Amino acid sequence: MRSQRRPPTLPIMSSVLRSRRARVAVWCAGGLFVAGMSVGLNVVGRWLWNGAPYPVANPDRVAARLKTEVGQVHVEAALPGPLEAPARVETGACDYRGLRSIAHIDQGLSDVRDFRLSWRMTNVPEAAARSAQERTRLRLARDGWKLTSENISDRGFRFEHPGTGDKMDVDWYRPTGTYAVTAYAPCGKVPDGFDEYNWPLARWAPA
Repeated sequence: MRSQRRPPTLPIMSSVLRSRRARVAVWCAGGLFVAGMSVGLNVVGRWLWNGAPYPVANPDRVAARLKTEVGQVHVEAALPGPLEAPARVETGACDYRGLRSIAHIDQGLSDVRDFRLSWRMTNVPEAAARSAQERTRLRLARDGWKLTSENISDRGFRFEHPGTGDKMDVDWYRPTGTYAVTAYAPCGKVPDGFDEYNWPLARWAPA
């Protein structure tokens, strides 16, 4: 008489199910880990390639800020005579960031610009230039600007604003007696369609 196989007991069946569930969980966890690593490496790779993004810049607001800054220096200077030439806010190219810069040496981004505004006067006596610079130096320090360098010219200095990153150069050149002031704003991403050559707010004249 043939013996009949007894069905597995419930404890054995439960053990088999737990084993299968454990394998499925390991497979799912492994898949999620690989997917997460892939996404993470892609993000890191893109960041290394592109570098940190430039902040967004509003050209009109930047222009207004630079005009205020150089206007204050003009009032403080209190120098007689006209400016050497009409002044306007100009823009410059900004470099690529990250590893992408290696493939774009000496090339600038088309949608990222820096800003600067300058004015100058000639035949300024040294004594008048020193007095004017001292007034501006004291006011910038009082307003929280930080001195970053001196003697840029025969007698000059540069301050930087810790909040905006703007820089202010105030120089005097002995051979021509030229008193020169330039305010710089750091690179920023400009809006689509920004035309620096047809920009009414770029023009500036001292009050």
